[in-house]
Amino acid sequence: MSAVLEICKAAKAAAPALARASTDVKDRALEAMAAGLDAAHDPVLEANARDVEAARSAGVAAAVVDRLTLTGPRLEAVSQSLRDLIALTDPVGTVVRGFTLPNGLEVRQIRVPLGVVAMVYEGRPNVTVDAAGLALKSGNACVLRGSSSAIHSNTALARVLRDALTATGLPADAVCLVADTSRDAVKELTRARGLVDLLIPRGGAGLISAVVADAQVPVVETGVGNCHVYVDAAADLDRAVAITVNAKAQRPSVCNAAETLLVHRGVAEEFLPRAAAALRDAGVTLVGDDAAQALAGADPAADADWDTEYLDLRLAVRVVDDLDAAVAHIARHGTLHTEAIVTEDRAAARRFVTEVDAAAVMVNASTRFTDGGEFGFGAEIGISTQKLHARGPMGLQELTTTKYVVEGDGQVRG
Repeated sequence: MSAVLEICKAAKAAAPALARASTDVKDRALEAMAAGLDAAHDPVLEANARDVEAARSAGVAAAVVDRLTLTGPRLEAVSQSLRDLIALTDPVGTVVRGFTLPNGLEVRQIRVPLGVVAMVYEGRPNVTVDAAGLALKSGNACVLRGSSSAIHSNTALARVLRDALTATGLPADAVCLVADTSRDAVKELTRARGLVDLLIPRGGAGLISAVVADAQVPVVETGVGNCHVYVDAAADLDRAVAITVNAKAQRPSVCNAAETLLVHRGVAEEFLPRAAAALRDAGVTLVGDDAAQALAGADPAADADWDTEYLDLRLAVRVVDDLDAAVAHIARHGTLHTEAIVTEDRAAARRFVTEVDAAAVMVNASTRFTDGGEFGFGAEIGISTQKLHARGPMGLQELTTTKYVVEGDGQVRG
């Protein structure tokens, strides 16, 4: 058996201890993890500095380096995300529905852990902690395979998490890190039937499509976000400027940042010069169609710009004739992640919500709110852009499945 499958086998062996652990035991382990991270800032930041320096030396884009970088405040936020999970309701054992059949059988559908959740992800070492914490609280063991760019950070973080598990009497292999960052390791995870119950790829479109193409285990697609903000004819333009700048520039390197701005032709002449000035003040470069070039001073957009997830301070801008044209553009170029409309017309908002196919639809709010923490789920393990079995930010409940428990009094079927 390969090293990757041996790791999956170890996680599978640890999973029953997590499944039967009480909420109190899991919460104490989460606090131990958080305290361990608080005490390990220096070694974790030293390990992260090695990854960041390697990335900079390799000429990696600034946005990618930002996703990779840990700081003292960011580590404190990671620790707090674990503590936030303690306050959340444990989904394991909750009754989804229950009823009594005419023959007296009592039927309950209850939430149970999936078993072993594996993740393949790029950069962002905070995902190592988020995934481990969510898996623990939902009663799952996890297998984590990060990218080579974050290997030192992930190794240091996993060591802290595993030590915390051991200190609270849970098996260290409830959190397993795959040190092999090769493509072959990912391929082995995709084929680990019987060992991996759910595989979650979190990263760029290339990673996700490769995992989906190879997978022989259940997969949830996450993360690719070609998100749009549509400014309607009935928009409050002050509000629209604020939402657009926040959606694009507040943190451009994440999947819920806006990549395209669509503007109704009826307000474009008034709105676009104001929006362009505010976006440029935030460091954003604009590319667009002929109208956007004339009204916002945008550079010409290529066909590929409408399909690009920039993850950087770059925004594509198009002027559309009406709501129908905006919805059609999103249907053609969107990635089912997050779409936003800015309008004071409730009928237009209802149409947008009904007709746009996405995991999250925002009305008069920034796309940046599609986030497990912002939704009150605690840290998220990813944002699903598919429709089964989870959609949108994946928190604790999305890391469980259900089983039926039927209690009788000697009934037999005739």
